[in-house]
Amino acid sequence: MTLPQLTTAQSTARARTFIFEYQATVPIAPAKTRQVDLWLPVAHSDAAQDVQILQIDAPGKHKATAGQHGNQLLHLRLRQPKAPTTVLVRYQVTRREHRAPQPAKGRIPMQDPDSARWLAPDRLVPLDDQIRRWAREVVSEARAETPLEQARAVYNHVVATVKYDKTGQGWGRGDIYYACDARHGNCTDFHALFIGYCRALGIPARFSIGFPLPPERGTGEVKGYHCWAEFYTPQTGWVPIDASEAAKNPDRREYYFGAHDENRVEFTRGRDLTLEPAQQALPLNYFIYPYAEADGKPLEGVQHSFRYQDVLADEL
Repeated sequence: MTLPQLTTAQSTARARTFIFEYQATVPIAPAKTRQVDLWLPVAHSDAAQDVQILQIDAPGKHKATAGQHGNQLLHLRLRQPKAPTTVLVRYQVTRREHRAPQPAKGRIPMQDPDSARWLAPDRLVPLDDQIRRWAREVVSEARAETPLEQARAVYNHVVATVKYDKTGQGWGRGDIYYACDARHGNCTDFHALFIGYCRALGIPARFSIGFPLPPERGTGEVKGYHCWAEFYTPQTGWVPIDASEAAKNPDRREYYFGAHDENRVEFTRGRDLTLEPAQQALPLNYFIYPYAEADGKPLEGVQHSFRYQDVLADEL
């Protein structure tokens, strides 16, 4: 079998520089609340993006902390709050197109301290006998033998059989059994299926979440999050994929097997997350929106808004 094609880093990667504003407003806590804790994800720099925090507007004492998988967080503690509280974080981000490396003849080290985590189940992505059986059926039908061929077979299967459709109930949680049954959902559901099948086949795969920007340069509001995935093989190292964008844009199906475009910013990686300092409720399914607790219990009604403004080259 010939190797599947990857979108590799042969040409100059496109880049985009923009201002990004993340705002959260905590409502008035229930009467007699002694303490409110608020956590915000913080965008981080890595090989695909350079992040500079320009401004943090927050009342009282706040602290930047390091979480799991290299995630960065902002924690704010309010004592006996009497009014709504708004926090604003303003960034300058340069995001570069992320392309897969050229396949190598030798072994490419994983270089990830959480390597074992990317083969383990998530709460909503179990690795049981049924999931393993379905994953094996996909690669068997495609006659995929190597990890790279198998990951491509899983990607093709997900893109071909799942529809990007946010109707009904159950979508958006990244529940692999929901995705297998309903065959529709948003990016979280697409990548739960891709990641779960890869891990079931022994292929490490990891989840990232952030925000999308429209391809057109300008300014505006970002309505919600976007998530994507990477998988690892010794032949390729970490390979970026975006199955939901491929499903929405069939003409870019080949591109998104091996690339993430520059029209996004990553905030956190992984699922089932414990924050720092640790929240008292259950681990978070994923962490992209602000999360608050009042005296250790989840506080509902935290509002959020996000805006971007592109920075022109002559303004840098």
